[in-house]
Amino acid sequence: MLDIKFIKENPGQVKEAARKKHIDFDVDHLLAVYEKRKKLIQSIENLSKVKNQANKEIQNAKDDEQRKLVIAQMRELDRNSDAEEKEFKEIDNEYQRLMLLVPNIPDESVPEGKCDADNTEIRKWGKIPDFKFEVKNHVQIAKDLDLIDFERGSKVAGFRGYFLKNEAMLICMAIWNYATEVFVKKGFVPMAAPSLVNEEALIGTGYLPQAKDEVYCTHDGMYLVGTSEVPVMGYHSNEILKEEDLPLKYMGFSPCFRTEIGSYGKDTQGVFRVHEFTKIEQVVLCRNDKEESIRLHEELTKNAEEILQGLELPYHVVVNCAGDLGLGQVKKYDIECWVPSQNKYRETHSSSYFFDFQTRRLNIRYKTKDNETEFAYSLNNTGIATPRVLMPFLENHQQANGSVKIPKALRKYLNFKEIKPKRQ
Repeated sequence: MLDIKFIKENPGQVKEAARKKHIDFDVDHLLAVYEKRKKLIQSIENLSKVKNQANKEIQNAKDDEQRKLVIAQMRELDRNSDAEEKEFKEIDNEYQRLMLLVPNIPDESVPEGKCDADNTEIRKWGKIPDFKFEVKNHVQIAKDLDLIDFERGSKVAGFRGYFLKNEAMLICMAIWNYATEVFVKKGFVPMAAPSLVNEEALIGTGYLPQAKDEVYCTHDGMYLVGTSEVPVMGYHSNEILKEEDLPLKYMGFSPCFRTEIGSYGKDTQGVFRVHEFTKIEQVVLCRNDKEESIRLHEELTKNAEEILQGLELPYHVVVNCAGDLGLGQVKKYDIECWVPSQNKYRETHSSSYFFDFQTRRLNIRYKTKDNETEFAYSLNNTGIATPRVLMPFLENHQQANGSVKIPKALRKYLNFKEIKPKRQ
């Protein structure tokens, strides 16, 4: 969330942020609610002072008649106080609700636009394969090689359900091991994070309240995460860190769950858009320094690119337009891998920074060398997500004889160099 002091002093910037992000938010209404809340706080404090003084007068009353008079006045004060406290509770609830909906300010380098179609390519890597045979999509490859069972997956887990089998399962495990090795060498702390979290963790990272339909809620009010960013960010909630320990770099690993509300009719076949998947996430906490945040954003993006280069997957990087940013994101890159069957790039990674948007919600601070207390800045980036990456993996590495080759980076984790067609 943004600091209310910043919002008061820069209402135009917040209004412009809402316009750029195509978010319907009334800044003037928030400020009016804030002022009303402020006046009620002052009024309640004044009433409290008067009541304290009245209590002293009751104790020091010279006779019963004076005491009764003061008590009658106290009862009237209590009625007024009860009414104001009730009004304050309603106004405060509205204020807290609105503060959670204030959009963060996009960086000046973020282009204008409404949706992902308006994102801008900034670089690409890898040679797009020129197949001399009829290209299969990943669903057909998986069926031919007995790698993924969608029919039985739907029978057991419903729409978008699947079973990973045989080499597909082993490849996913190899990808996790490969990515983990890369990140640990770069100084990231590997962490198996909870998939089940409380509401505060999702509010703190900005997924609630606006994206409530996109997350699974359990019967006892807990939630299944859509990324380990959520629990890993909650790891240091309500803590004061030391500046000399920053930046803190974590590699979160967890099963993830998304309802995919709003995506009906999109990518209904295959593993690109599923309800349950596994993801490695880069999460970083750093000093509240813009330049350091920008530098780390580029570093996290390059880390994810290194993983894809090891998997020998052609990709490009796009800078997301303002309309394709989340509520709290200052800037975001998407990395999209080439999908031969669709003749286009598809998103496999996102890389974002937030400044103190999340850390204010989660109350993550640090003590500076000058003994000042500041809110940290946060960043996150997809390390790798499976089984989504199998879509470009199987398609880009398919061979004319129906096999799928395994890139060198994964071979030390596997006992095969290719997935061969099963003998009939």
